Amino acid sequence: MISIKRKTLGDIVMDLVVYVLLTILAVLMVIPFIYVIAASFATESEILSRPIFLIPEDPTLDAYKRIFNMADMGETVLRSLGISVCVTFIGTLINLFFTTTMAYGLSRSTLIGKKALLNMVLFTMVFGGGMIPTFLVVKGLGMYDSYAALILPGAISAYNMLIVRNFFMELPAGLEEAASIDGCTDIGIFVKIALPLSLPCLATFGLFYAVGHWNNYFGALLYLADTKKYPFQLVLRNMVMQTSETNDTGEDLPSETLKMAVIVIGTVPILIVYPFLQKHFAAGVMVGAIKG
Repeated sequence: MISIKRKTLGDIVMDLVVYVLLTILAVLMVIPFIYVIAASFATESEILSRPIFLIPEDPTLDAYKRIFNMADMGETVLRSLGISVCVTFIGTLINLFFTTTMAYGLSRSTLIGKKALLNMVLFTMVFGGGMIPTFLVVKGLGMYDSYAALILPGAISAYNMLIVRNFFMELPAGLEEAASIDGCTDIGIFVKIALPLSLPCLATFGLFYAVGHWNNYFGALLYLADTKKYPFQLVLRNMVMQTSETNDTGEDLPSETLKMAVIVIGTVPILIVYPFLQKHFAAGVMVGAIKG
């Protein structure tokens, strides 16, 4: 007979405190985002007169119309969005390729020099060359002012690779032994067994890598000289840094409203991706957290 443990008064109070704190934290995180969305539909005068609001008094699409109707600004935003999408997609694929292949190799007990390779990976987590040496390496390799500079220097994360390695180490050895007996090669075992079983892991770290690429503007600021190659986040950063905008006629544009609208446009694509990965994300966040 299964006995059900009843919650004591202390347990109920503790659960209530946890729920209240989590609710407060959730509200504090959501309110700024709601304000940005509301401000993107508000007028410039309302933003300047009201310190914070969640619903605009007089909703308008003027900011979005100005962004896409103005030839210069609309073209810049659309071009930078396309660049960010491409860099994020290609960069994430490269990240996952190098992360999974290296993690799988280091998870095999038969790998020669495995300990030395692991020590080299751990060394990179403690010591780094710094910004200037990295810039000199990028320039020396001919990647300056190219999209490769936004992708290849961070092609693999040592921390993520170690967690994925722990996941591969937890896979049942019997599956690989059976596949090997059937004549499957090491690459075949990796592609046909390890990768399909690691979908939660790939979805989780793929999302982490994608968000990192999408939000990265500092790399573009360092390595890109041509303004037409700027990704969206750098364009957004430049717009936020500007205090005002003027059109060809010299008319003042609603700078604050434009900034909010551009932030919303930059946030929507990554929000669209998340629901498709959510079912794998919940299972993948604990990958490698138990067995080391």
